[in-house]
Amino acid sequence: MAILSTPLQYLTSIPPVTRAFTAATLASSSLYLWIWWTTGTTYIPWLTLVPGSSLFYPWTFATSALVEVSILELLVTMAVIPASLRYFERLWGTVETLKFIVVCVTVPNLIVFAFNWIEFVATRNADLFLYGMQYHGQMALFTSVLVAFTQLIPEHQVQIFGFFRVRVKTLPMAYLTFSSVMTFIGFQCPYIIIQFGWFVSWIYLRFYKRNIDTVSGTSTYGDRSETFALTSWFPPFLHAPLLALGNAVHKVAARLHLLPTSAPHDIESGYSQLPGGARAEAERRRTLALKALDQRLANSANNSPVQNGPSTSQPSRPSPSTPVPSTVDRKPSPAEMDVADTGSLESER
Repeated sequence: MAILSTPLQYLTSIPPVTRAFTAATLASSSLYLWIWWTTGTTYIPWLTLVPGSSLFYPWTFATSALVEVSILELLVTMAVIPASLRYFERLWGTVETLKFIVVCVTVPNLIVFAFNWIEFVATRNADLFLYGMQYHGQMALFTSVLVAFTQLIPEHQVQIFGFFRVRVKTLPMAYLTFSSVMTFIGFQCPYIIIQFGWFVSWIYLRFYKRNIDTVSGTSTYGDRSETFALTSWFPPFLHAPLLALGNAVHKVAARLHLLPTSAPHDIESGYSQLPGGARAEAERRRTLALKALDQRLANSANNSPVQNGPSTSQPSRPSPSTPVPSTVDRKPSPAEMDVADTGSLESER
């Protein structure tokens, strides 16, 4: 019993949504591989998303993500997705994690279904666009996980293959670039779904994800901070047209009441994604501001001249010819402004 206690304890420590989703992925992928191994067929429309047959198997819009059609894909999925979902479920909670999975899996599948039908209407090639493509796997969820990590820990560095160190915020666009290249050279299925997964996950996390303040119990929606804006994903020369397009679409969506509203103070604080709501966000911003201020002071100390020996004389009065630095027009640094803002926020509470 002592030998079995450690695996059982580990399984029970995994949050329920992560545990159930991982088990369903293993079961569905194993079923697909067993059918392929015993019958030799890869056309299984009641497991994978086939645009020409999915209307007869509507559950595949959600369950096709549970099917990995090769051992390599299954291993990569098991190495990334369960650990990521476990992190999010402990941070967001069970309900919000489940909603994130459902949205980031089902909506991209619906979009790619409609996209294939548009291609069929334009080309009349049913063999290719309706029955020649089977969408499967968790590529859309994988890019959604990268977007969520970019929102939460954008400056965190990770190692890829043990050699390359990159920041988390660069990974979604790198994966999106890979998807675009594979799509342009003829591998639309399943790589185009990565692009739809990125866009859907950003919209959901930006406007619709519910955040509950554990202190006051109030609810906010999304993350309206500038660091998570649409323009933050693209190079500067694209910011102007994207900003104009985004503002126009946002006005239409707001006029049609398609976007949930939140309290004004939450909009100013950037819609906290951390446990504790506004208080945790204020504490996080204060920590970052103090870290930036300490770094600035350390740099100024390193650049100052070093004096040899202690000085016991009184500070001399500056000569008339020596310019006296003026402190009247001095503007506070961004770090000091951030500390002041967070201090005032705590004092108001």
